[in-house]
Amino acid sequence: MAKTKTSFFCQNCGYESAKWLGKCPSCNEWNTFVEEVVARANARTPDWRTASNLKKPARKAAVIHEIEPVAESRTVTPDRELNRVLGGGIVRGSLVLIGGEPGIGKSTLMLQLALTMKAKTLYVSGEESEQQLKMRAERLSQASQANCYILTETATTNIFAQVESIAPDLVIIDSIQTLHSAQVDSAPGSVSQVRECTAELLRFAKETDVPVFIVGHITKDGSIAGPKVLEHMVDTVLQFEGDRHHAYRILRAVKNRFGSASELGIYEMQGSGLREVSNPSEILLSQREDGTSGTAIAVLLEGLRPMLIEVQALVSNSAYGTPQRSSTGFDTKRMNMLLAVLEKRFGFRLSAQDVFLNIAGGLRVEDPAIDLAVIVAIISSQQDMAVAATVAFAGEVGLSGEIRAVNRIEQRIAEAEKLGFETIFLSKYNTKGLERSDYQIDIKPVARVEEVFQAIFG
Repeated sequence: MAKTKTSFFCQNCGYESAKWLGKCPSCNEWNTFVEEVVARANARTPDWRTASNLKKPARKAAVIHEIEPVAESRTVTPDRELNRVLGGGIVRGSLVLIGGEPGIGKSTLMLQLALTMKAKTLYVSGEESEQQLKMRAERLSQASQANCYILTETATTNIFAQVESIAPDLVIIDSIQTLHSAQVDSAPGSVSQVRECTAELLRFAKETDVPVFIVGHITKDGSIAGPKVLEHMVDTVLQFEGDRHHAYRILRAVKNRFGSASELGIYEMQGSGLREVSNPSEILLSQREDGTSGTAIAVLLEGLRPMLIEVQALVSNSAYGTPQRSSTGFDTKRMNMLLAVLEKRFGFRLSAQDVFLNIAGGLRVEDPAIDLAVIVAIISSQQDMAVAATVAFAGEVGLSGEIRAVNRIEQRIAEAEKLGFETIFLSKYNTKGLERSDYQIDIKPVARVEEVFQAIFG
């Protein structure tokens, strides 16, 4: 008779060991190993596949040029922001993981998707009852769909039994940390359970071509809870970000096997649910005051979407021995580099002053094209001279003070022109092949930072 088998798992990264270890050799964390039962004495219970599926013949290797290409099949959802982040829609047989902080709106987003899809959808909840989900659906004021099925269950065997009975076109699991598989004898939410339940859902999605959405919790440091292998198993990882005390939410693709991983979608949390924000530039610039020093407008690109954001800077005399350097939504190291360029190349004495930088709207940006707007906002605050409200900037600043070209400049210019800006400063190296007569906005090509300062501040 087989014995019960146990192993030790790191609760931080999922590393497995035959014995207890004080320090995890994979993630170097201390005291994270917990003993879990991985195989019981009795026989393993079958997973979602029936006996007929278990008898399927094994696949054979094929030469790559003999494989017939098949057109990519995507299901376009009513949510345009979600379609953009996924790369055009939901791919058949894909496994999508969406994570975010508690209360950020993950369940609301998934329930809205289930209520608005025309395809048959099964929404599995291990955290709320049917009555609670009904109340939430009524609050969302979505059109009632007869194709939306609600199941409150945590056992994977019962979930797959309902899947075989209903035969849905889309399955949503909320959340993976609440599921329990009979294959593993450990508590729900443990590393073994999360890994086994995800593996069963992965086999189900790939063998039936039914897409599956999984909602996952995150840890206090912002990473998705459970073993790191969870993110490697799924096809797409989405991160739902934002501040619970503010209205706007950002859906960002961290990993995407079927599209770009640099796309993002923007939502506004309202009493009736999440509203898509089709033009985020107008919202990010709606609270801007004219004639205020320390602000500049940058034209950035997130994936294929151009956006205009407000860069805010505050420069003041330091009250302590060491000046403060603080940035919100922008890389602090890059800000320090730009400050060094301003002091070394152009003589601005910033070493004895506090510098605070903020990207309005709660966004976190990494596009180097906002460098020019950052240094203009800093000098505007230091000199207490306002920048005209109709001027935008798009350019990367080098260590010698040169302004380097950025990609997709036509889209950036068109976005600034659409929002009513009259002037845009960009690198002169971006003007090669650019038809300036196609735009009504005044294009100012510059080669160095001092040219921008001369044109703006005189």
